[in-house]
Amino acid sequence: TSITSAKVQVNGVHLHYQQTGEGSHAVLLLPGMLGSGQTDFGPQLKSMNKQLFTVVAWDPRGYGKSIPPSRDFPPDFFERDAKDAVDLMQALKFKKFSLLGWSDGGITALIAAARYPNLIHKLVVWGANASVTQEDVRIYNGIRDVSKWSEKVKKPLEELYGHKYFAETCEAWVDGISRFAENSDGNICQQLLPDIKCPTFIIHGEKDPLVPRAHAEYIHKHIKGSRLLLMPEGKHNLHLRFAEDFNREVENFLR
Repeated sequence: TSITSAKVQVNGVHLHYQQTGEGSHAVLLLPGMLGSGQTDFGPQLKSMNKQLFTVVAWDPRGYGKSIPPSRDFPPDFFERDAKDAVDLMQALKFKKFSLLGWSDGGITALIAAARYPNLIHKLVVWGANASVTQEDVRIYNGIRDVSKWSEKVKKPLEELYGHKYFAETCEAWVDGISRFAENSDGNICQQLLPDIKCPTFIIHGEKDPLVPRAHAEYIHKHIKGSRLLLMPEGKHNLHLRFAEDFNREVENFLR
């Protein structure tokens, strides 16, 4: 099945998305920092079961092809993304849908599942965190300068954004997410986790250099009935590196 690509106006911005499959179960893929459907979910758009699922991958405002506007990071940027994501799916006429959120997209998905419980069917998150510690801030500052990134990770983003936008947006992201560390307990969305009622699957790569395992365990502990899968060789991008295993686990959970 081919992948279609389009834009739809949501909350005053034109959001870009890709869509594939004709299954009755709609699934939204939520990318990470600086990410887009194209850069973050190639193996999912290509290989997820097209008979069972209709797969939508979106570019949050200021990312990918959802520019303009330029990306910014006000204190409520995760809440804003969560509302945009849900409103996008409603604009596309999906009554109920599941969320697959990676990294920042995982945080967005946690918030969306808590805020819109009657719209979310199932939830899968990986590389996500509900709070920001001082240790996390140290890790984020380690990726602030994009010139130090590996060529493999950097190249698709530079092609998508150009060097200047990519570099400046990464710095703005580090500043934006680090601000959560000033909250009590570094809170991003901890208080919302008990409000998540849908079946939830948390996946964590044991070798993730960006998100320590304690974050996955915290989310698991505070979402009633959730399931946690640890992938011993998984890093932050486990859904790309181990796409076949990841897709199989996720499809089995979503069925």
